[in-house]
Amino acid sequence: MAELLICNGRVPAEFSPAAARMRAGFADVALLIKEERIAALAPADTLHAHATLDAQGCFVLPGFIDLHVHGAVGMDTMDASAAGLHSMAAFFARHGVTAFLPTTMTAASAPTLAAVRAVAAAMTSQTEEPPHGARILGVHLEGPYISPRFPGAQPAGHIRPPDRHEFLELVAAGPVRMITLAPEVPGATALVQIAQEQKIITVLGHTNATYEECITAIHHGVSQATHTYNAMSGLHHRHPGALGAVLSHDQLYAQLIADTIHVHPAAMKILARCKGIERTLLITDAMRATGLGPGHYDLGGQSVTVQGDECRLADGTLAGSILTMERALGHFMVATGLALAAAWPATSRSPAQALDLAHDHGALTPGYRADLVLLDAQLQVMATLVGGAVVYLREPERLRMDDRQG
Repeated sequence: MAELLICNGRVPAEFSPAAARMRAGFADVALLIKEERIAALAPADTLHAHATLDAQGCFVLPGFIDLHVHGAVGMDTMDASAAGLHSMAAFFARHGVTAFLPTTMTAASAPTLAAVRAVAAAMTSQTEEPPHGARILGVHLEGPYISPRFPGAQPAGHIRPPDRHEFLELVAAGPVRMITLAPEVPGATALVQIAQEQKIITVLGHTNATYEECITAIHHGVSQATHTYNAMSGLHHRHPGALGAVLSHDQLYAQLIADTIHVHPAAMKILARCKGIERTLLITDAMRATGLGPGHYDLGGQSVTVQGDECRLADGTLAGSILTMERALGHFMVATGLALAAAWPATSRSPAQALDLAHDHGALTPGYRADLVLLDAQLQVMATLVGGAVVYLREPERLRMDDRQG
């Protein structure tokens, strides 16, 4: 729809003209959306549109951005299926995600290339029709240039040294936006430099790097850490390791799987204190079992058993998650003691900044994309909007045409 008024909801006070001096909390204000973007924030009785979405009892926030997610509802990025990616996008939207990076596994060249091409096809089809789910922003390559010492759930048999030709072939095949690699492996520095030239974000992860090697990599352009704490050299008071570099380097963004399984709540609190909310990125690292029940599933050619909220390989290794973003936000708030008004940027504004998209994502500001999520008091998703279009609505009666517009 060309115009939409969201009324009766509460927005972060920093975006309300009437509450601009408030440093925290929420304010009652309406949002007017026109042509995929936020047009105005003002009292509801001063704004009019052809359609109205009643946000009574809800917080209105910038939509969630998931930078690291493999699959859901039986689908996986490595299936190399555009239709599967669309199914994933629709599922993610039901959980407040408005944009995401389909994430690959460490695999042979051919299936990785096919996965990248499928993402390109899915992105093209998204631009040719009204949105039905979260927008795909590009590919996150997790591997294959990682450390054999910290494979995590990545298939160790496909780990290999950085290959310039292979990497450029992947870049030519589709919209590679991010790559996770181990900065200490031979050839990694050269690959980081190539990625910088291609405007691809480089992320340290699955790494046995020393603190010093990580700092050198950051100076060369590495700007994030993949699932902080997991699959990286740990912190010791004489050997700070990769974790020490992540916690202490102020400019590095830190991805976090906030499911209380991958990371203890106390460790989440430590991360938030070290990084601040502006450098903390909540991710799901979700795999194809997400949205389904317990059972056995495939991840990169490996059997994963899902029991309760845990996903594990046969040897007990954690293998992704079945986490959704609104649950990640809730876990993070409980672990850190942060209120929603303080915690929400870790789901949207901070990821937008980390992707160099902060000019039109992650804020409720006139001119920004109308990618929004409405959460109720229990942090359940009431509605999700992508480019101003309602792609998920728990209670359809909240959306109505405005009779005043004839």
